Amino acid sequence: MTVSEERSKKSHAGEHTTAGPPAGSLRSVLRFDLPASFVVFLVAVPLSLGIAAASGAPLIAGLIAAVVGGILGGLISGAPLQVAGPAAGLTVIVAGLVAQFGWAATAAITVGAGLVQILLGLSRVGRLALSLSPAVVHGMLAGIGVTIAIGQLHVMLGGANQGSVLTNLIELPGQIIGLHPGALLVGALTIAVMVLWPKLPRVNVVPAPLIAVGAGTAVAAGFQLDLARVSLPSDIINEVVLPQLPSGPVLAIIGGVLTVALVASVESLLSAVAVDKLHDGPRANLDKELVAQGVANTVSGALGGLPVTGVIVRSSTNVAAGAKSRWSTILHGLWMLLAVLLLASVLRQIPMAALAAVLIVIGVRLVSVAHMKQLWRHREMVVYAATLLGVIAFGLVEGVLVGLAVALVRAFYRLTHSTVDVANEDGRWYVGVRGSLVFLGAGRLVRELRAIPLRESVVLELHVDFMDHGVFEAINDWRIGYERTGGQVRVDEVLDSWYHRAIGGRPARRKSVRPNVPPRWFAPWSHWQQTEPLDVELPAQAQNSDHLIAGIRAFEKHAAPLVRPFLSDLAEHGQKPQQLFITCSDSRVLPNLFTSSGPGDQFSLRNVGNLVPGFGEDASVGSAIEYAVDVLGVREIVVCGHSDCGAMKAVLAQSVTGPSALHDWLRYAEPSLLRLAATVGEDAELPANERLCLANIGQQLENLLSYPNVAAAVAAGKVRLVGMYFEISSAKVFLLDADRRALRDITV
Repeated sequence: MTVSEERSKKSHAGEHTTAGPPAGSLRSVLRFDLPASFVVFLVAVPLSLGIAAASGAPLIAGLIAAVVGGILGGLISGAPLQVAGPAAGLTVIVAGLVAQFGWAATAAITVGAGLVQILLGLSRVGRLALSLSPAVVHGMLAGIGVTIAIGQLHVMLGGANQGSVLTNLIELPGQIIGLHPGALLVGALTIAVMVLWPKLPRVNVVPAPLIAVGAGTAVAAGFQLDLARVSLPSDIINEVVLPQLPSGPVLAIIGGVLTVALVASVESLLSAVAVDKLHDGPRANLDKELVAQGVANTVSGALGGLPVTGVIVRSSTNVAAGAKSRWSTILHGLWMLLAVLLLASVLRQIPMAALAAVLIVIGVRLVSVAHMKQLWRHREMVVYAATLLGVIAFGLVEGVLVGLAVALVRAFYRLTHSTVDVANEDGRWYVGVRGSLVFLGAGRLVRELRAIPLRESVVLELHVDFMDHGVFEAINDWRIGYERTGGQVRVDEVLDSWYHRAIGGRPARRKSVRPNVPPRWFAPWSHWQQTEPLDVELPAQAQNSDHLIAGIRAFEKHAAPLVRPFLSDLAEHGQKPQQLFITCSDSRVLPNLFTSSGPGDQFSLRNVGNLVPGFGEDASVGSAIEYAVDVLGVREIVVCGHSDCGAMKAVLAQSVTGPSALHDWLRYAEPSLLRLAATVGEDAELPANERLCLANIGQQLENLLSYPNVAAAVAAGKVRLVGMYFEISSAKVFLLDADRRALRDITV
């Protein structure tokens, strides 16, 4: 069969579409990135100044870092939507360096840290951040959100952020009693605009934070409220301090360089991974991002600026404001530069309460209830909660380390923990083992096995996702010893074939063990039941259906508990399949197996030859198509043929004659014969019945378009038609290419 890579590429062209103009285009920059850059700029100004003041550095150092991180970092960043600048996580470290070496020497240490980061990025260690558990990342985001919201609540009430979350909570009652009514009015209005603006039709093109800050500033000016506003020094340029080589113990200097480099790198990578979870745009190149942060730190330190990192507060604000490309970050840095030079008087009019309110809304949104529900279902809430509380109590890096420690402990527990259930039913012993089997758990398993009385019939059911060699040896040695005493042992693997694969890879010590037995859910009855008698005697009338009864019993015992939650949800909310899957009745064709689909994924229609009679010719097929498209709203209709199709052989040989129901049905395949005749000479290496199968798939796709509802849905882009071919002997699936004449290997 033919495989055309060129046609494959053409068939994929234009499949990825996004709402609005492409990211990075002029229209996208003007519509999304430009407004978002203003929002980030407004948030970055007070943060940069506050971090500089808290670090004991000149205020201009914070603005320099923001400008360099925005413009230079944005230009070469590997995480386009991440915003770099001075970060609160480095405040304590920088303050200590300033106290020990002075500010000029600290700037030089920042240059050295940047060079170290460049080396780390070039060595490609940044990708290690992708190994972080999602529970840790979401817990980090939630912890940052809580920290931001509680700290900025004081500012919105007319006070000041007290530092740690605990201190802010302790001081909050007093702050509420002594609140500033004007600040509360501006803050409440800003929050209301932030929440309600996106709900208004046709106006949310302008980001809500920009409108909210504008409204808060206007109210403060209109009522002439006496509020704290953005504070900028009057002579900001003359405060620049250029770096000087530090003097002091060499080890202390090297330690300072490495500390700044490592903490800044960790914060940047954590922020980049977290930002990726906030948007659907391009994923971050973490190694490139680390190099970009190193370059920005080198330049920032050389100009007398603070260390630069990727900052989650500004980055999440950037995403929330609708940014689509790196231009938002670059423009925000440009606005910072222009503001320092030209717009200081305008920025001084913005109330701090308005900026605090914006940050409160952003912080609250970082605590995602949807993520909590997902993590609860996957039993990851302990890791999430540990990270959240760690970030709140100790800080960003420390909190992440706490979360990682808890995640590693849980992973180790899951790896070493397995359940062993032993029961005696109807004169047979059943031993059910679930989990992961490693050598650390072998002792307990063997103790349970040795407690079974001798010369009994034992079924060892392994529901395991991993088995190491130590456990295999323990089980196999016990089995051999038990059978030597006159007992009978059957090893039944449900999920995978760890035990039997190990037997197949070494000389079998007992002929009763079948090597390379596939797990029962992927094997026909004849494989996994041929040497396994039924658990109970069947009545005489059921003897001929023993395979079916055994299969049902196995389903109810093993699979039903796993699939029951999905079926229960489908029973409550109804089916919402994405596909109408039309295929042959051949018993060897199992769509759920080779499409890895489960309950509720596919609306299936099976008949002899996967035929689709034209509109109005067959009520059964027509009603299924009508229901799938008009009622269920499927997005795809798949016609799947297969190799060695008996229906195609019969049509080609005209071996089925009338009058018979089968003869009448196969007449619907006659247009496929005509289609085959029109392709004489193509794919000559294929047998005629396989070429007819290809022609038949293409013909049935065309027949589908004779249905008015299908044609209308395809024309509107609501439904697409897909041709598929399943080669039974190789268990391989191919797609029919665009002109419906050749097959395309989907793995190419």
